[in-house]
This record gives sequence, structure tokens and C-alpha cells, in this order.
Amino acid sequence: MDPQPDLEIPRYSHGRSESRIPLLNKYADYFSPPLSPGLPSSKAHFTGSHTRLGRLLFVTFAFLSTATLITFASFSLFTSLRQDSYSRSNIAVSSPEAEPAETSLPALHDEDRYTNDDIHDEPEYSPYVLGPPTESFRDNLRNDTKYITSWISAGWTNDVMTYANMVYLGSITDRVTILPMFIPSHVGGDAGDLAFGEVFDVPRFNRDSGIPAVEWSEVKDPQSEEMDTLGCWSVWEAVQYNEHYARHSWVPEKLNLDISYTKAPDWIKLVPNYEHDHSSTFWALARLSFPEERSKNIGQATPSTHLGYIADPDDHLLCYDYLYYAGALGEAEFDYDFSPAWRYVARHFRWTSRIEDITSIYIRRAFELPEDAEIPPYIAIHVRHGDFQNWCWQAELPEDCFAPIPVIARRVREVQDELRRKKGVDVPMTRVIITSDEQDPAWWNETAALGWVKVDHDELQTAQIYGRWYPVVLDAAIHSYAQGFVGTDRSTFSILSRRRVEDWQDGATRTVKWGYKDADAH
Repeated sequence: MDPQPDLEIPRYSHGRSESRIPLLNKYADYFSPPLSPGLPSSKAHFTGSHTRLGRLLFVTFAFLSTATLITFASFSLFTSLRQDSYSRSNIAVSSPEAEPAETSLPALHDEDRYTNDDIHDEPEYSPYVLGPPTESFRDNLRNDTKYITSWISAGWTNDVMTYANMVYLGSITDRVTILPMFIPSHVGGDAGDLAFGEVFDVPRFNRDSGIPAVEWSEVKDPQSEEMDTLGCWSVWEAVQYNEHYARHSWVPEKLNLDISYTKAPDWIKLVPNYEHDHSSTFWALARLSFPEERSKNIGQATPSTHLGYIADPDDHLLCYDYLYYAGALGEAEFDYDFSPAWRYVARHFRWTSRIEDITSIYIRRAFELPEDAEIPPYIAIHVRHGDFQNWCWQAELPEDCFAPIPVIARRVREVQDELRRKKGVDVPMTRVIITSDEQDPAWWNETAALGWVKVDHDELQTAQIYGRWYPVVLDAAIHSYAQGFVGTDRSTFSILSRRRVEDWQDGATRTVKWGYKDADAH
């Protein structure tokens, strides 16, 4: 029996991530650039003995060729200006950036990258809405565009995955995703909401991925007191048998939305009549976004909470209650490199320049480097203990459940060896950053004896200076810039950190297994 989702993050020390649910990080990077329709190359071979008729044919051919080129160019220009098409065939594609092997960490800011500070390149408001945020979200939606949205209801890392699933579902249904905020379900209710765009660079995501997305704060005025009604699909009610209502989330309340839910059809559940499976596939859910399938499954909406409003699932703004368990083949796919939600979406959730700046400060402080020093290559470790101890039923003794420090160190040495072979980079033990929710001082002393350093958010007063969200966010960012990473099996926090290091840094990674004595023996 695997661990269930976690789920609490300590208040100020290392922000403990949520576990993933038990099993039963640009289109451009995965597709070659599209070829423009080519014109056949015709060469006419003329000699001095050509007759007048030959010259006439040449002129005629040249004229027709020119006309053809003009027509083709006009058609191309017309199609490129269409605002209502977001299919993959219209997505601009570029080649992946090569990561050269270097003896020091590349700058956190790429000179040629886009940032959300490039306001001279950004319009006053998103092209996917009519204008500035309005009192009612409907007044800001384009008539020539369809949208999708959903809510979150877990810890931060699981919520990142949920939003990635939503964006991917939007991409295959040709819809613009409207991204809500993160809500403090596991960092303390008084932490306040965290805007998606405060952590992840949304304009850069749109450019890099070719997938259109906009934040709710750009659609509806966050200060609006107008209650909007909306019809949504309840996925949660269809995939599990204990709760006969939609998955609860505080997001609709914060957006001042009154939702009328319709239970999704039973066929969206991947494994019918199996209570331990909560998954559904992207294309099963996508069926409900198209007219024929939608029309077969509407007409059974339940009254909304506040106004008693009854409405079928909206077609202009497609809405699902909870998409964490969605996948191409099933749930928990971020653990695998084929995950489309990672490959095409989450791998393009890049940190904002502000998060990058703060992260670089924390890395330098951890290694006691000058403020202007170049950051050397390093290895990051994430050790999740905390509530995982509740899932140590296979361990004969409590101390047998988690991998001891020497086992983790063995994984670190494996990463060191791979980096030497793969990139010619030598990372000493003194260039290892470890993050963990472990509270035992003796355990931390053992890691320090190896030369490993930690980010002490209590000492640095991270929560007091930046807010209670930031210990967990900065830990994730610190992991992502490492050349190597060692994580904890079955931790979603480790899974996303591993994906980022592998895809963003072309780095080396390992995962430490746990749950019983010698679980990571190999």
C-alpha cells in the first residue's frame, strides 16, 4: 500500500511537499519546425535560337509564377492573422536550446530569454480577452474564442500538476486556459492567495509553449463584488464513490463564482467499479467539450450554492471541478518522461524573474559566496520524511523506514559520477544543498559532516520577508537550477524537481526509495 497524498507544510522551516497519489517541466522541443509549403523549382532552358513564341511563353510563365507567389503570400498572411485558431498546426515552433557543458552554472537569466519585465513587448492586456479586467468575467471574453478553467484542492505541488493538466486539456480542445490563483490550503490559511503569475512567467509560457493562457485576474477584476454564475462538469463525483458532490475548492468563492454542477458521465472513469482508482483520461474529458457528446450528457444540473441557479455546463467557458487525476493513460504520470502534461505544459512553467533573483541570492548565501560571484555547479537533495512516517507499515522497526544518510550519500556519488562522465563537471560534496522537513538535529549534523549545506528559512526569515508561500517555492527553484538532483520516491515535490533538472539543466538525477529496511539497496 503506497502513501496517500499528504498533506501539510510546516509553517516556516522547509516547506514540505505533498506526496503523489499511489500508483495501481514547448511543443518546439519535441517536434521539428514545420515546413512551409514549397513551390516547385522550374528552370527553363533557353538558347539564342528561341523564337518569339518562346519568349512569349517565358513572359507568361513568369507572370503566372509571380501571381502564384502573391496569392500564396496573401493567403499565408490572412491565416496568420486569425485570432480564433489555437490548434497545434498554427503553433510556432522553434528548436530547443542547447545546454553547453560548463564548469560553472549558467546565469539564471538568459540574455535572449523573454521575461515578464519586457513590458515594451507586451500589450496593455492579454490578446485573449477584450480588454482590462471587468466586473463580470463574461464581459471580457471574446466571442471568437472558447475557454477552459478548473479549480485546485490539494497541496502546492499537486496544484501545479492540476493546473498543468488543465492547460493540456485546453490545448487538445482548442481553448484558452484561464488560470486561477494558488490558495493556501497547506501553508496556513492566513498566508493569503498566491497569483500564478507571481511564481510562473505566463507571457513566457505562452511564447515558449505555443499554448494560450491568461490569468483570472486579467479576465475579472479581483475586487469585483459581482457574483457570476457558471455551469461546470463535476469530474470528482464520477470517479469516486464516497462523496456524491463536486470536489470542494475555495477558488470559486475567491473568484465570486456561483457554480451549478453536472455530474460527468460514468464512462470518464478509467477503471470502472474500482474504488481505489480516481483517474480519467484527457480525451475522455475532452469529449465533453464537443457539441455531440455534450448534448448527450446535459440536462441534469444541480442548483448552485448561493443563488440556486441551475445551468448546464457552459460551452463558452468549459469548466471542470478537479483535474488532478487526469492523464493520458492514468494518474500520477508526471513520474514518467512520456507525460504530456509535463512535456508540453509544465516544463514551460518557468519562474518569474523575481523568483530567479531571490533564488540566486539564496544559493549564494548557502555557499557563502559574494553577492556578485558566479554560482558554481551544485547538486540539490530533497528528503521528505514528516507524514511519510505514517506509511512505514512494511518496516519492522521505525528507524528502518527511511533511507539513512549513507544511502542518500551513495545516490549523491552516483550523480557526481554521472556529471563527470556526461558533462565533465566535478561537483564536490561541499557543493551540495539539502532541503528536508526532518526535525532531528542529529540528522542535520550528520548531513553537515559530509559538507552538505542547507537553506535555513527560519534563520533567513523567508516567510517574514517574502511571505509564507516562499519557503516551498524557493526550495523548488533552488532544486531546478542544480546540475544534479537526488529526491524522495513518491513525493510530488521531488518528481517535479527531478523533471526540471533533467529537462532544464540536462542534469543527472536519482530517486531514493523508502518504506522498509534496505528499500534503496541496489
